Order: sequence, then structure tokens, then C-alpha cells
Amino acid sequence: MSLILNDLLALCAEAESAADRYETASREAVRKLVAPKGKVDPALLEREQFAAHGFAWIATYVAALRQMRRWAEAGHDGELEKLILQSAFGEYLAQLKGGIAISQVEIVRPGDLGVDDTLLETPAVARLIAANTSAVRGRIAELIADGLETGGFGALGLDDEALEEVRRQFRRFVDSEVGPHAHGWHLRDELIPLPVVEKMAELGVFGLTVPEEWGGLGMGKLAMCVVTEELSRGYIGVGSLGTRSEIAAELIRSGGTEAQKKKYLSRIASGELLPTAVFTEPNTGSDLASLRTRAVREGDTYKINGNKTWITHAARADIMTLLARSDASKPGYQGLSMFLAEKPRGSDAEPFPAKGMSGGEIRVLGYRGMKEYEIGFDGFEVPAANLLGEKEGQGFKQLMATFESARIQTAARAVGVAQNALELGLRYAKERIQFAKPLYAFPRVAGKVAWMAVETMIARQLTYFAAREKDSDRRCDIEAGMAKLLAARVAWSNADNALQIHGGNGYAMEYPVSRVLCDARILNIFEGAAEIQAQVVCRGLIEGRN
Repeated sequence: MSLILNDLLALCAEAESAADRYETASREAVRKLVAPKGKVDPALLEREQFAAHGFAWIATYVAALRQMRRWAEAGHDGELEKLILQSAFGEYLAQLKGGIAISQVEIVRPGDLGVDDTLLETPAVARLIAANTSAVRGRIAELIADGLETGGFGALGLDDEALEEVRRQFRRFVDSEVGPHAHGWHLRDELIPLPVVEKMAELGVFGLTVPEEWGGLGMGKLAMCVVTEELSRGYIGVGSLGTRSEIAAELIRSGGTEAQKKKYLSRIASGELLPTAVFTEPNTGSDLASLRTRAVREGDTYKINGNKTWITHAARADIMTLLARSDASKPGYQGLSMFLAEKPRGSDAEPFPAKGMSGGEIRVLGYRGMKEYEIGFDGFEVPAANLLGEKEGQGFKQLMATFESARIQTAARAVGVAQNALELGLRYAKERIQFAKPLYAFPRVAGKVAWMAVETMIARQLTYFAAREKDSDRRCDIEAGMAKLLAARVAWSNADNALQIHGGNGYAMEYPVSRVLCDARILNIFEGAAEIQAQVVCRGLIEGRN
């Protein structure tokens, strides 16, 4: 059933080489389609979206397999880890060869890119595909059967006792303060209680990656992933509370003046100030170059006019990172500026009590713990000193500098949601008796749970890799995009499978898995929809950024 470790690692290395050749061939095929003159032609890239995005998924699969092999080579070689590695390679190689589902209705196959699939016809690839049997998944299911009590879903690969202790600390917090209450918050569609937010502040969530000199803990992005994953395992809303602080702190740290850093960073790190990100507009979505909200300077003040939407945690927030057009004469991204716009906290009765601000809640299926809002600005005033960096026209560039961290953090949120779905599915399968035995005794149910564990580990290792690259000060927009792309799909797949295991009960709102399904769905949309993410990955690889 399981291959001897040395034999398995050798096979994986050989198969990875074949996958690398297949990825290279795919890249060259897509380059001919979208960059025949050497530079990507936007019109051709749009016309050839299916092939281009398919290539992004191919590259993501190959990168994921590479990180899984490195994970195993780092000494994670117990029986469970070996079988997870074996299953990961067998399944992803089979999909690379036969077709990757890039959405529920789209499958990309080698022929769609004009690539010869015989590049993957090697003995190592064939053997690993053949070794990915139902018996392997059955044994994985046996080995993780007690995972809810032991946490035994495979070695995480942190290889750092300090990070392991951080994980244990946040797991205890989630199990006592979040997990028992999350579904009630969701059903009542209420904000996460302030005492929980205050406890998170005490634990250092909001200043995790802020340098110590500015009042933070000075930890890295890998630590951020560990914390975010554990919080999101309890509830995505709790895991996402730190996102806005992460974005705001990184914007100020990288683009702010010394005065702005001194004024805001320590207060954000302590949780005294809760930020929100105000970027999206009703008619723009991901097309930030088309933003129309205006910021007009009058003396020492900018007056903001326009409309924003999908603003998370907006009513309760104390400060907005607000992207607006400060120069209408400059097209696209050039005229955009970022502002640190303070506001009073609102309430359910009066969400936006500030002068020149109005708006209301957008009712949503899931992701409810912070709530979503639309905001209208009509002469809302921001001091000129709160222009980030005190330079106009730098807004989009400043925002771009945060995308890597934001997408790594979103990938970690997705891994946490995927883990939550896995645990809910396993618990129900063990407790639910049908035909005089637990559902977990049925091979297809156990097999679903086993694959959920395998693919969660794949997404986790790809996310950790992106975080380590960021911590090493290496550009990682592609790695971050890959991690977000894959982890978001895994979260949705796990949630869907966990609900299927619940059967009709999964469709009942009283069961937490119904919430997790709704929460998982947003991950493929925010911080760059899957299609945008694939576009970024493809273009970056074609243009040779890596």
C-alpha cells in the first residue's frame, strides 16, 4: 500500500522533474498564444484566458507538489505523512495528465494548451498514479480517525517550537472563546463581541507582524499564517479581524511618514484602533484603475465624494485606509492616493455618525461576524496630513506593496476554514449511525475525509512556502497568488464534502457545516477573485518575474 520512504521520495523527485518539463512546455505554449512578440499582449491574454488561466493552475499544482516533497524530506516521514505525500502526488499528477477542474464547470486539459501530455508518461508518474488507491485513502482515514482528540492530521512542518507554542496558545483560545459561540454569532448575524476582540488584542493578534519599535510583536508572516489558520479554524470572521490591521499597518510601515508611523502603528498594534479597508466601488470591483471616488484638496483638508462598497467591519472601525482619486486629470492608477481617514465608531442604529458619511449594511450569506457595508461620502473631510506618505498619486503603488501579505493571509484563512470543514465532516461521520454502523465505516465517506486531510496539507504547505519567501524578503507575488488560488478552492471543496457527509442535516441552519459552506464560498472572491488570481500568476510567469 505505502511505498518505502526512500523509494517514495525518489519517485516523487523523478515525477516532479517530469511535471517541471510539462509546466515549461505549457508556459512556452501559452507564451506563443499571448506574447508572440516577447511581451504579453493584453488583447491576446484576454482572448486566450482559458489556456492562460489553465497554465496558472498547472504551475500551481507543480509548485504544490514541490513543497509537499520538501515537507517530507524535512523529516516528516511517519506512516500518515508518507501516505499523504503519496496520495498528493498520485492525485495531482493524474489531474495534470487528465484535466484540472479550474472551476465547477471548466476543466483544463493538455490539449487546451496545445501541449503533448506524453511529457507526463514516465515510469515514476505512472507508478505514483497507480499507487493512489482507495486502499491508501482508507488507511489515511484510519490514521486520522482520532485526529479530533489528538490533532493528528499530519505534521504541520513548522519545525519551530516557538511557533508550535503559538499555535497551541491560539488553539486553546479558539476552542474556549470562539468555537462554542461562532455559530450563534452567524445565526444572529451579529458582530463578534468586543470582549473577544479585546482578548485577541491582548494576545497580540493586531500587532503580530508590526515591528517591536512600533509596539508590535515583530513576528514574521509564517507566524501570521499559524495564528490566522487557528483563528479561522474557529470562525473565519475572527480569523479575518487581523486582516484589516495587517493591511493598514503594512501600508503605514512601508509608505507612511515617520509622523504617521508614530501616530498610528502602536495604536493599531494594541487594538486601540480598529482599521477597515475602503477600496472597492459599486461599478469597479477588481478594476481599481477605474475608481471614481474623488479627493479634492481645500487648504489643509481633502474633501471626499463618492461611493464605496463591500467594506468589511466599517461601522465599528476607527480608521479607514481609503483609496480615492486625487487628480482627475491623470487616468488609471496614476491619479489615485491613499488616505488614513479617521472616523468615530458607529452602532447598529447609527453605523456612520460622522459628518459627510452615510451608508448601510449589505446582508450576506456568510462571513457575517464583521458585517459588510456600503458607504457614501459627501464632503467627508480628511486632514491633508493624513495623506499616506504625504504624496499624491502613490495610492495604487502603496496598495500593491501589501498584496503579497494580504493574499498569504487570505490563503491561511482558507486553510483554517478547510481544516474546520475537515474536522466537522470527521466528527459527524464518526458519530452518525446509519445501517447499524458509523458513516465513517463506509469507504466513500472515509475516502472523502481522507482526501480532505491530504488536500488541506497541500494548501498549507504551499501557503507556508509563500510566507517563508516573504519572511526572507524575496518577491513572492506569484507564490502568494498560487497559495490563495489553491487554498480557496480547497476550503470550498472541503466544505462541500463535509456538508455532503452530513446529508440533509448539513442543509439545516442549526448545523455549523452550513455556516462553513457559506463562509468558504467568499474565499474565491475577495482579495482577488480566482480568475484575477490566475491572471496574475500566468502573467507573472510568462513575463519571467520568477
